[in-house]
Amino acid sequence: MGAPSLLLCLSAALPLLLHADECQDIRMLTEAQPAKQPFAINCTSPLLTAAARATWYRHPSEAPVSTDPQARVHQEQSWILFLPVAWGDSGTYRCLINDTDVCHQVHVNLTVFGKYGCRRNSQRNLPDGHEQILHVGGDDSLSCHLNFPKSCVLDLNSVKWYKDCKEIKEKRFKNWEKRLLVNNVSAEDRGSYVCKANLTHAGRQFTVSRRIAVNVTEIVGYAGRFPKITHPINNTIEAQLGSSLTVNCTITDSRDNTNLRCWRVNSTLVDDYYPEPKRVREGNETCVVFKEYAVYTVSITFLEVKMEDYGFPFTCHAGFMSAAHFLLRPPAPDGRVYLMGGLLAVVGAAALVLCASRRFRIDVALWYRSAFVSTSTTAAVANVIDENIKLCRRLIIILAPEPLGFDLLKNMSEEQIALYNALIQDGMKAILIEVEKVRSYASMPVSIQYLRQKHGSVQWSADAAAGAPCAKARFWKKVRYRMPPKRFPPPSTASSGAHAL
Repeated sequence: MGAPSLLLCLSAALPLLLHADECQDIRMLTEAQPAKQPFAINCTSPLLTAAARATWYRHPSEAPVSTDPQARVHQEQSWILFLPVAWGDSGTYRCLINDTDVCHQVHVNLTVFGKYGCRRNSQRNLPDGHEQILHVGGDDSLSCHLNFPKSCVLDLNSVKWYKDCKEIKEKRFKNWEKRLLVNNVSAEDRGSYVCKANLTHAGRQFTVSRRIAVNVTEIVGYAGRFPKITHPINNTIEAQLGSSLTVNCTITDSRDNTNLRCWRVNSTLVDDYYPEPKRVREGNETCVVFKEYAVYTVSITFLEVKMEDYGFPFTCHAGFMSAAHFLLRPPAPDGRVYLMGGLLAVVGAAALVLCASRRFRIDVALWYRSAFVSTSTTAAVANVIDENIKLCRRLIIILAPEPLGFDLLKNMSEEQIALYNALIQDGMKAILIEVEKVRSYASMPVSIQYLRQKHGSVQWSADAAAGAPCAKARFWKKVRYRMPPKRFPPPSTASSGAHAL
C-alpha cells in the first residue's frame, strides 16, 4: 500500500519540478525576525487570477513545505507560517505560483536573530525594524504590521504600544485596532516603538510583537499626488428609513505609506461616536497593491438608518490632509408610485364591489324592497290599467237603473281611465247600452252625455232574452254593428304561391 502512495506524490510534484526553472521571478524579499516569535509570509499578487496555486519550498530542498496545521512550519493556502520562528529557520524560501498559462516565483531570505534588549536606543537599526514617519503639527498614525492568515486569531483588544521600552499612556495617543493614533505630532515623538498583541492558532497561545523606527518631519510640499479619495465625493446618498446601508471609501495612496484611513463623525471615530453598539460601525480595511501605488477601501455600515443620521456629515479621512464626506437623506417620493397605488386601489374597489354584487345581489334586492317599500301603489296600478285598456278596441258602458247611481264612476279608477282614453285621447270608440229606457240624460255625468251625443246608444230588448239565437236578435245586431270588423291573418307566402299557380 505504501508504494502506490509514493508514486502518486512523485507524479504530483513532478510537473512543478519540471517547470521550476522556467518560472519568472517577480519578488525578492528580505525578512529578519527574532527567535520565538510567530511569523507569516504571503506570496500572492493582485496580478494573479483566482485559479493560481502556490507551493512553498525551502532551498535547496525540492520537497514542498508541510501542509499539516499542527507542524511548527507549514503552508496554509498561499501563506507559509512559523509558529514560532526558531534559530534553524534562517535561509532562503521559494514560493512557486502556477497560474493558468504562466509561472511565477517569489524568493524570501529569512534571518533569525536573538531577542533584543530593552535599553534606550538599543532597538535602533535592528534588522526587523519597520521605518515610519510622523508629520509635525498634525494628526497622524503608526501601523503595526501584524499580518497572518485567517486561521490565526489576533486579539485586537490586547494590542499595546511601547516607546523606548515604556508603555504609551498619554492622552495624545490612542489605540485603534492595529494602529496608534497620534494627535498633534511633535518632534519629541521621534523614537523606537514596539507593538504587541496576543495571537491564537489551533488552541495555542502566542505573543507577537513588531518594532517600528519612527522619524518626524515637517509638512513641506505634502500636497502632492497621494493620498487621493475617489469616493465619496462630498455628495448626498438616499437611504430609506430603517434600511441597511454600506458606503465604501476608496483611497489611492503610495505604497508602504503610514496614513491613517478611517471614518469620523464630528472629528470622532465612528465606533466611538455611536453609543448604540454595532448599529453604525467601520469595516475592515482592504488593500490592492500595484506597481507604483496602492488602492485602499474602508467601509462604513449602517445596520439600521435612523432619523438622527439624516443631514449629518460622515467623513472619510486619509492621513491628515485628505478628507471627503457624504450626507444621508430620505428618498424623494415617487409620484408614479402614488398614482399606481391610487389606480390599484380604484381597480381593487371596483372588483370588490362587482364580486360582492354578484354574490349578494339577491340579498341586497330583498333588503332594499323591505327597507324602502312604497306606501302608495296608485301610480303603478294606474299604469297597468292604462296599458291594458289601450289594448281594447271598444269601450262598452252599460247604463244601469238610476237607483244604482253614477257615483260609482267617480271612485273606480278603471272606469275613469277608460273614459279618459275615450274622451280625451280618442283612442277607442264607446258603445252605450241602456238596460232600461233612459228618459233623461241630464242627471248623468257630462262624459256620458257627451258619448251619448257622439255615438248614440243601444237599448236592451226583450227578444234578446226570449230564447232567440243571439246572432239574429236585433239587439245583438246593433252591438255587432258597432263592434270593429273581425280581422283575419294575412295569407302566408306558400298559400299566395298556390293561388298564383
